[in-house]
Amino acid sequence: MLTTPAPAPDHLAEKRSTVRALLRLWPYVRPVRARLGSAAVIAVLASCVGLVIPLVLKWMVDGPVADRDPSGVWLGALYLLLLGVAEALLFGLRRWLVARPLSAVEAGMRAALYRHLQRLPVAFHDRWASGQLLSRGTTDLMLLRMFLAFPLTFLLVNGVTILVGVGIMLVQDWTLGLVILGPAVPVMITCGIFEKKYSAVARRAQDQVGDLTTVVEESVLGVRIIKGFGRHRSQARAFHELSHTLRGTELRKARLLASIWAVIVTLPEVAIGAALVVGVVQVADGALSAGTLVAFLSTALALRWPVESIGFLLAMSQEAATATDRYFEVMDAEVESDAVAPPGAERPVHRPVHTGSGRLGGLRFESVRFRYPDAPPDSPPLLDRVDLHIRPGESMALVGATGSGKTTLTTLVPRLHEVTDGRITLDGEDITALSREELRAMVAVAFEEPTLFSASVGENVLMGAGDGAGDEELGRALAVAQADFAHALPQGTGTQVGEQGLSLSGGQRQRLALARAVVGRPRFLVLDDPLSALDVHTEAAVEAALRQVLADTTALIVAHRPSTVLLADRVALLSGGRIAAVGTHHELLRTSAEYAHLMSGLDGREDHEGLREGDGR
Repeated sequence: MLTTPAPAPDHLAEKRSTVRALLRLWPYVRPVRARLGSAAVIAVLASCVGLVIPLVLKWMVDGPVADRDPSGVWLGALYLLLLGVAEALLFGLRRWLVARPLSAVEAGMRAALYRHLQRLPVAFHDRWASGQLLSRGTTDLMLLRMFLAFPLTFLLVNGVTILVGVGIMLVQDWTLGLVILGPAVPVMITCGIFEKKYSAVARRAQDQVGDLTTVVEESVLGVRIIKGFGRHRSQARAFHELSHTLRGTELRKARLLASIWAVIVTLPEVAIGAALVVGVVQVADGALSAGTLVAFLSTALALRWPVESIGFLLAMSQEAATATDRYFEVMDAEVESDAVAPPGAERPVHRPVHTGSGRLGGLRFESVRFRYPDAPPDSPPLLDRVDLHIRPGESMALVGATGSGKTTLTTLVPRLHEVTDGRITLDGEDITALSREELRAMVAVAFEEPTLFSASVGENVLMGAGDGAGDEELGRALAVAQADFAHALPQGTGTQVGEQGLSLSGGQRQRLALARAVVGRPRFLVLDDPLSALDVHTEAAVEAALRQVLADTTALIVAHRPSTVLLADRVALLSGGRIAAVGTHHELLRTSAEYAHLMSGLDGREDHEGLREGDGR
């Protein structure tokens, strides 16, 4: 049940630029740049207010304290209190300024990702694990919001604070300032090494979170299979192995963070200790006032957090850059694009073609070839020069062995996949000349595996109708699909069917999917074995009602049973990637041994004549 995620090699994380990756967030941040900029300015002011405190201490030590002036000491204490309150208020204002806009940025990015996922081709979703996509829309976006709220601002704030603080210390005493600046070079070298290593590990961890999310999601959706086959222990082992792998990666991240933290904490502390010794000697020699030494050391201590936070901020920045890369891996994927008419030609306007002979109208496949996008270029196509014409108002059954490409052929009509060569026309018009919205408004589909959403029965069915459809259309569609059981549910058609519709039986889900396909009275109908999950009696009732629908539409029906084949006016046999034969059911039984074999389902152990007699109804 495990799904292979899209590859994301570590070397990509090592080669990419952190700054270049984060700059891709600008279009989403631009609408709130004023508030973020204001918040950064306020944070810088708050930090600079904190650096004024050592200067007040210097004044107090060299002034009121040295002069034994109690009133001056109280005045200095008042100054310190006011500065502390101002610093706290400014930081609180910064947090208030960024909270709302950053929530809007995260929501906007998540909405953009969701819209983009809906426009991506089916081939993309076939390649990607759902957990990987889910983690990009949740965990990764949460990391980006946290980065924009804290590290982005404080990389600037702490940088300004360090520069201002160092400037103040150099002005007070340049020799002590040089002592404090001694660890700067080794700290910068350490940060460069850390950034490179942490980037690769952060990417690996976030991909592993996506793998773990996939396992959890599949285990929840497939819980009936797991329980039915008693595979809970094997699934638990698979989950444990991925969890253990992720734990190891997270510990690797923690070790890297601990190593840089040890360097950027130890070296500045050693420098402060050295400055203290040198400063005390200078005070003893009378070359430096006690107040200046107090102010210098207070400024150095005030810079401890900005310096020590470098590792933490770099780590969050790397995780944000990795999250940005993962987000744009999806956003950069090419969406389904509507074809346009050649230069100089007018875009065709859809007009139904009505001809007595039906030569131009209906659904036509013309020399259609198809190979999956990820198939090797030299591999034979799954469909090769398929020629098939379904006349207006005609229903065509499509029959073939398992794996012959029947379902794939049906997905080409609504352009869930694009033909590799050839073309498909609806009433004489190439489907690539229609927008996907126009095309899918004309073509309704019902797949063999019915998919229902966590919504009401009515909402699931009316998803196949245009805006404005109501109870009348819903009732008609349920009647055609013999899905009147919906009215007997606890809340009728307003009953929630639950995730994947698993609260319903397979036959009930299939009937609702069929109702969804016919509710909009489509001009073209594509059905992929729509009756496979029905019992004999329900199947007969659905067939009787479905014949009325098929009389008013052009339909392509994938069929595996004679009862479904008999719904169609004609039958097409798909074999070897081509249409091997076309005719009525009884014609093909007489003229095609392969077709008779497929319809018998008896592997040739019984005479096909009995099938002809039994299916003559």
